[in-house]
Amino acid sequence: MKRRVFEALRRAQQAGQAVALVTDMGTGFQTLVGGDGRQQGDVGLEDEFLPQVLDAIRHDRRGMVEFYEGRFFINIFAPPLRLFIIGAVHLAQALAPAARLAGYQVVVIDPRAAFATPARFPDIDLVPEWPDEALATLQPDARSAIVTLSHDPKFDDPALKAALATPAFYIGALGSRKSHASRRERLLADGVTAADFARIRGPVGLDIGAVSPQEIALSILADMVLQRRGPRQKAAKE
Repeated sequence: MKRRVFEALRRAQQAGQAVALVTDMGTGFQTLVGGDGRQQGDVGLEDEFLPQVLDAIRHDRRGMVEFYEGRFFINIFAPPLRLFIIGAVHLAQALAPAARLAGYQVVVIDPRAAFATPARFPDIDLVPEWPDEALATLQPDARSAIVTLSHDPKFDDPALKAALATPAFYIGALGSRKSHASRRERLLADGVTAADFARIRGPVGLDIGAVSPQEIALSILADMVLQRRGPRQKAAKE
C-alpha cells in the first residue's frame, strides 16, 4: 500500500469513517473509496463500478468481485456498529449482551437511575439522560441502530422523533400493532411525516413467534441484520 493511500486510510479511521480499499488483482493498483464516493489512489474507478463499491461499504461486504474482464478485491474498513437502547428494562438486559456478541457497541439510555445500573448492565455504557437529549449528544450515524423498549410514550416518543432526525440504518419500537398505531397518531400530530414514520420498525423484531426476552432480543437482532445486509440473493438458475 502506497504511503498516500495509507495516510488517507489512517485519517478515515481516526475520523470514524467507513471506506473501501479496492485492489485490482491484475495490476495491484489500489484505490481508497469513501462513503461519499471520493477516491484516492493509483487509478480512478470506472463510474459504472463505483456504485458496487459504495453498496459494499453500506453493507460491510468484503470480497472478490468481477467487473468486465477484471477481478477486484474490496476490503472494508469501518468503525464498529452502534446500538442505542432506550429504556433500561428487562428486555434490554437480554438485548444488550446479545448485541455486543454480534459486534455492536451498546449504549443503554434511561434517566431512571434505579433501572440503569452497572449491576443490571455489567460492562455496558449507561447514559442517565432523557433519550432525545442523549441522542442529540451521541449523534447516531448510518452505522447506528436505535431501539426503544421502555413502552412509555414520555420516553419513547421523543426518542423516536430524535432518531428519525438521524441517518440510523435501523429504528425500532417495542409494542403491539395497536400501540404502534397509537404511536403513529401521536407522532404525526407532533409534526412527524408519514414517510419518516414508515422508517420505524414496529412492532420491533422479526415475527418468529418470540415470547421470552431472549427470543425477542434474537428477533430484534435478526431484523437489524436483515435491514443492514438485505436478503440473501438466490443463486441464478442455470
